[in-house]
Amino acid sequence: MCMGQLGSLLPHVVVPSILAAFLIPEWQLSGAQAGLLAGSGAAGYMLTVPVLATLTDRIDARKILIVGSAVSALGTLLFGLLATGLWSGALFNAIAGAGFAGAYMPGLKALTDRLAPGDSSRAITLYTSSFSVGVGVSFLVSQLVAEAWGWRNAFFVTAVGPLVMLTVCVLLRPAEPKPATRRLLDFTPVFQNRKAMGFILGYGAHCFEIYAIRTWIVAFWTFVAARNPVSSILTPIVVSVVFSVLAMPASILGNEFALRFGRHRAISAVMFASAVVALLIGVFADKSPWLLLPLVFVYAITVPADSGALTSGMSMAAEPDYRGATMAMHTTVGFSMSAVGAWALGIALDAAGGPQNSTAWTAAFLVLAAGILLGPLALYWSRRETP
Repeated sequence: MCMGQLGSLLPHVVVPSILAAFLIPEWQLSGAQAGLLAGSGAAGYMLTVPVLATLTDRIDARKILIVGSAVSALGTLLFGLLATGLWSGALFNAIAGAGFAGAYMPGLKALTDRLAPGDSSRAITLYTSSFSVGVGVSFLVSQLVAEAWGWRNAFFVTAVGPLVMLTVCVLLRPAEPKPATRRLLDFTPVFQNRKAMGFILGYGAHCFEIYAIRTWIVAFWTFVAARNPVSSILTPIVVSVVFSVLAMPASILGNEFALRFGRHRAISAVMFASAVVALLIGVFADKSPWLLLPLVFVYAITVPADSGALTSGMSMAAEPDYRGATMAMHTTVGFSMSAVGAWALGIALDAAGGPQNSTAWTAAFLVLAAGILLGPLALYWSRRETP
């Protein structure tokens, strides 16, 4: 399943990867428009995942995986073939995002349906942390192909990735869930599960931060490199790939930290640390890249370190008969905030002078810090006694 997910993720950040160098100048996009374009994939995901993830409580999740992977490949291919501006690009990116909604959480459900309960926490963390490796590969392949053969070919090449998940689905043994008797989109039991909702809302804050920085990391390091000559090794491609790949060990270690010291305490500590690092990057946005680079790589660790702990916490807090619905709510909230995060940073950049201005990047990282600090508040709320 982790290998299949790497294939599903190959097209995942192709739009953010090529925004700064290709789409913004060619389509004359503002920061807000660029954020809207990048966030459209998360919006398409958000609109379809409640139904698709909840269906996994009724039918074998691998059936949804097959359809979702095919749609993801189709949307990516259509972007490369037909996108000519903001709205056509947003439409095709949303289609690809809707397809990914049939791959990520249904993939997690397909995995947990085939595991013994005692194997869940670390297996879920491995699955969620492999997301970061897939994003790193997506950054690398997208930028290399776009620079060598043009940005449209980056979509053609990455559209092949979701077919890997189709192959994995063929190898999975069947695992039909118990017959469901409730309504399909009945989320009432999920909302009533305060413990699970704390992790879900915390995941929303996490997704706001992580998708926003993934959308804009290439543009930010392009700004840094343009102001201060750096080693030819430290290109936006290298920085964005390393930033993404560091997330896998960070997420695994974050979950181990949560198992040892308590999930709520560990997640809150990571979120506070992430806010501090974001503030430091914002304050020093116009300084030497040799000062910024260590901060960026520390941020690459703090941003994803809460991911596995949040998702495994949600899964373990879910009522067994409503696990699919709980996962649906988890990922709906998460990707809704992903779309908001990418757009919010674009708005902040525009409001403070544009991505060529250091003040704008200070404002952007202030927004990131404010977003992640909502996470500890959600966890604190979930632990309070119900009146």
